Amino acid sequence: MRRLLRGAAALALTTAAVLTGASQAQAEGGAWDGCPYGAVCIYPENVTPANNPNPSHIFYSYGFHPIYNQYRNHWILNNQYDGALVELCESVNGDCHDSIPPQEGWFVDLTPLNSLNLREHYL
Repeated sequence: MRRLLRGAAALALTTAAVLTGASQAQAEGGAWDGCPYGAVCIYPENVTPANNPNPSHIFYSYGFHPIYNQYRNHWILNNQYDGALVELCESVNGDCHDSIPPQEGWFVDLTPLNSLNLREHYL
């Protein structure tokens, strides 16, 4: 009987260790407040992503992405990897001034912006 209990206890500890390792691996490189890993997300006006993890725009590919009818303050989360940046641009294909590094979020006035440029980090 004692062997059976020891075996059950060992199995329970092993299962707990495996589950803990899996959840930690998912947290690294996973979604961030509703923004998928590898994406850049814009949230609705004055919405805090942690309180309402539902982005209104999600961008995955490198290049310029026009943003229409976005005014006043919005959160932009850069959940890209490998140092990829998101640039804030005043014209559709250029005039970019600020870059949000990966795994950072900025509260930005989108009124003067017309596009976001997702790009690789150049060394």
